[in-house]
Amino acid sequence: MCFTVNVNLIKEELENRYGATLIDPDKYRPSYYYHAFGLPSIPAVCSANPSKIQLLKWGLIPSFTKSIDDANIIRYKTFNARSETISAKPSFSSSFRSKRCIIPVIGFYEWQHVGNEKIPWYIYHSENEILSIAGIYNDWIEDNTGEVLSTFSIVTTEANDMMAHIHNSGKRMPAILSKSAETRWINNSITESDALDILKPLPDGILKAHTIGPLINSRSMDRNTPEIIQPYIYPGENLLF
Repeated sequence: MCFTVNVNLIKEELENRYGATLIDPDKYRPSYYYHAFGLPSIPAVCSANPSKIQLLKWGLIPSFTKSIDDANIIRYKTFNARSETISAKPSFSSSFRSKRCIIPVIGFYEWQHVGNEKIPWYIYHSENEILSIAGIYNDWIEDNTGEVLSTFSIVTTEANDMMAHIHNSGKRMPAILSKSAETRWINNSITESDALDILKPLPDGILKAHTIGPLINSRSMDRNTPEIIQPYIYPGENLLF
């Protein structure tokens, strides 16, 4: 699973990294803490127009969704799309074929189960570079109002060795794209087989991780703060990893 990310990236960082222009920059709010259940709007580079960076809401609404009530139910079930079933599941298959995107993040968060405890970890690029997560998206039109809801899912894959130790309950990780795979992922002319082949676990050594404090679990505190990603040592942590 991948439900929590750090997208504390300013407009210029995004535009320089992807050679694209951010649409509606006034609506974008960089944050150290985005959680999927808050349905946040997050920047994305989409296959329909790679020269633009647009804001998509987390929680994909499939094209077959009939009403806004149905949309508000299904979007809480589509935060992630498993790479192993993405081409077959009705909720994801259409977007996988023709509406793929890149979700830029600085890092993401996962919880490790140790006995009865859940220890939060922060995972990021070993060279502090932007991580490009594979995503799929869709533009759904609400019949009554004509409002267009642009939404996305993050693609997940089998965990690499490091992530299998951290996310030890599910052994999953986001499908992170190498720089050479970014343009291929959002190129709709590649075959379905080639697109699926991109969705592999990132090799060990590219990511780093450390435990972080309990702030991330607090609903009463402001989690959009640099403090949330600071290393924090738990008793007996040498047994965790």
